Amino acid sequence: MELNKYIDHTLLKPDATAEMIDRLCEEAKQYQFASVCVNPTWVRRAAGHLAGTEVKVCTVIGFPLGATTPEAKAAETRDAVSGGAGEVDMVLNVGALKSGDLELVRRDIAAVVEAAAGVLVKVILETGLLTDEEKVTACKLCVEAGAHFVKTSTGFGPGGATVEDIALMRKTVGPGIGVKASGGVRDRAAALAMIEAGATRIGASAGIAIVTGEASESSGY
Repeated sequence: MELNKYIDHTLLKPDATAEMIDRLCEEAKQYQFASVCVNPTWVRRAAGHLAGTEVKVCTVIGFPLGATTPEAKAAETRDAVSGGAGEVDMVLNVGALKSGDLELVRRDIAAVVEAAAGVLVKVILETGLLTDEEKVTACKLCVEAGAHFVKTSTGFGPGGATVEDIALMRKTVGPGIGVKASGGVRDRAAALAMIEAGATRIGASAGIAIVTGEASESSGY
């Protein structure tokens, strides 16, 4: 199994520096990860580093709370795509979901999908804040709104990816939608367990440790 192709090599810390982003990109090229995942301010820099490679630039939208408007998320998405983002990971409007305003949740996702104009869209559910019923509802709304992936966590909320949540998400969305495990996946065994449960992408700051089997120094995403 080519585990490297499952990895979104991630650095979303607020104190990440230009030097750290450059190093992330060099590591992604070395290990041929699926993407680097960076905050929007670093998209253009990362895109420049990764030009001519197969490594995509992924960025986050409405991050980490998901509580901005559909219009704001759409604008952020258009800016990211114009800067070279090849994938966007948007945060679901968790408050709207819990309020029962499912139309707002659907419209929020659809606005990003439309703004992305064909670029792959992953929707972060923040599963640590949701009941199983809410996770199922969220997954169904993502499919209806045209998202390409559902994703567990921001890494900034409570909890992270679990095998049980990945299995539930996969069962709900079926085989045609991607499932991304993120939050607390720090070694090869954990990554393989997520893939076995149905994950098709792993978001991790410990991507090198996952593919090499070495101990991770990362304590984050």
